[in-house]
Amino acid sequence: MIVIEPQIQMVRPGKWAEMEEIDKKFNAVENRLGFPARRRYRSLVGGHNTDTLIIERQWESLAAAEATYEKAIADAEHRELSAGVHSSIIESTQIEFYMPLA
Repeated sequence: MIVIEPQIQMVRPGKWAEMEEIDKKFNAVENRLGFPARRRYRSLVGGHNTDTLIIERQWESLAAAEATYEKAIADAEHRELSAGVHSSIIESTQIEFYMPLA
C-alpha cells in the first residue's frame, strides 16, 4: 500500500540560506540510505506562515518507510545532520502519513 509522507517544518526566521545548504547534505545521506525522492515546498498563502517548509515523499509501504527510518536512526551522519538542523534551523517538525484514495 502506497503512503504519502509530508513533513511540515517551521524554519527559524532568517535561516533559509542555512537550510538550503544543509539540505544538500541531507540529500546525499538520504540517497545513500534509500529514501525515495522528495518534493519541497515553501508556504506562500494558507494556514502556515512563509517560514514553513513542506517535504513530501511517496513510500511503497509503511514497512518501507519504517525500515528506511530505522537505518537513518542508526546512521551517525544522519543523526549528526538532524541534531544540527533541529538545534539551530528548524523550530518544529510534524510528520504525517496519508493513504491515497482512488
